[in-house]
Amino acid sequence: MSSKSKPKRRSPGEGSVFEFKTKAGAVRFGIKFVVTQEDGSKKSVLRRRGPNGETWTKRTDAAKALRDAMTKVDTGTWVDPSKQPLGEYLDTWAAGLRLGDSTVASYKKNIRLHMTPYLGAIPLASLTTAKIDALYRTLEENGRRDGKGELTGTGLSARTVRYIHTILRSALQAAVDAEPALLAKNPADKAKPPTAKQAAPPEMHPWAAAQLRTFLNWSAEHSVHHVAWYVLAMTGMRRGELLALRWRDIDFDAGTIRVRRSVGLIRTKGKKPEIKEGDTKTSKPRTVDGDDHTMGMLRTLKRERGSLALQLARDDALVFGDAEGKHRHPERFSRAFKDQLKRCERYLTKQGRETLPEIRLHDLRHTHATLLLIGGEPVKVVSERLGHASAVITMNTYAHVLPGNQRAAADKFAALVAEA
Repeated sequence: MSSKSKPKRRSPGEGSVFEFKTKAGAVRFGIKFVVTQEDGSKKSVLRRRGPNGETWTKRTDAAKALRDAMTKVDTGTWVDPSKQPLGEYLDTWAAGLRLGDSTVASYKKNIRLHMTPYLGAIPLASLTTAKIDALYRTLEENGRRDGKGELTGTGLSARTVRYIHTILRSALQAAVDAEPALLAKNPADKAKPPTAKQAAPPEMHPWAAAQLRTFLNWSAEHSVHHVAWYVLAMTGMRRGELLALRWRDIDFDAGTIRVRRSVGLIRTKGKKPEIKEGDTKTSKPRTVDGDDHTMGMLRTLKRERGSLALQLARDDALVFGDAEGKHRHPERFSRAFKDQLKRCERYLTKQGRETLPEIRLHDLRHTHATLLLIGGEPVKVVSERLGHASAVITMNTYAHVLPGNQRAAADKFAALVAEA
């Protein structure tokens, strides 16, 4: 090698670029430099890859990376990437979250089933955007697991994979923001999960007003949960909010229902699922006005439950609790609706009448919102009844049913032009 082609020798404090070969014989370059730690001791750092896992095939690229690293060392912004396995880090991160119990349980479940089996052994410092993208594709193709944690041979929905991305990105950002920092950059920032359009929520299937009336007429005669189905349909409450409702939340004189809490099912591996009461989805209470018939049905229900046991009608008693006054199991409650809808279908078929489209329990909420919006009720009012964080969410969710007056707009525009 001529003197012109020899790389410039650096002083000990400047670091150096070195050449090496991979197992396949390819030439690559790495960098070495020294960092002064908080206790004043010196630490030698060797890197064969960049912070996002990139390799350096040219000496000039490695030299640039060295200059960048030395600039961070000089300015005190250099971060020593953690060698802690990702799975271990994620478990520690999730354990320290200050979120609702159901949210934390959901995060831990997704970490255990969908992140740790694939990326858990990778050191935090070695996690790359490419590896994260590969995880998302794997989950979409074959990521669904059964109750025992075994792969089923089917993929996760785009909505679930995007949710996993949200969890992972948040966890890695916490590593970047930690003091001292565990990562220099968040490799999930440039990852490509399913798009928001691909991850759109399942299509809603609200009933028409006549269909809702048909079901409620049937349930009044045949369903032990008739009042629950009626209140859900007439108020737009969520399932968990209904099951957390107490008699003190109902003001019969004012005709209002105060929605303060929600019930959810908390699942932790190795433990029996736990029914737990917490805040509403937005963590904000709201007041929902009830029509006279709905309030009358609730009055009657209170008398009936009080006749069974006085404690079932006390102010702190659950309105829709079980015979012992305890919370009903949310998922069994949804299954009860599904079973009774099938019974209604059989009844209608036997009567030679038109059957009802199959819907989920949550679609009673969508039915409430849809019928109000079609009827011209202001979006803000509907949003307040549903307990959305803002009217924008209501508009985005129900944009397809919001009434428009295109004909009136067209006629008005034509008149303006004609009169000009």
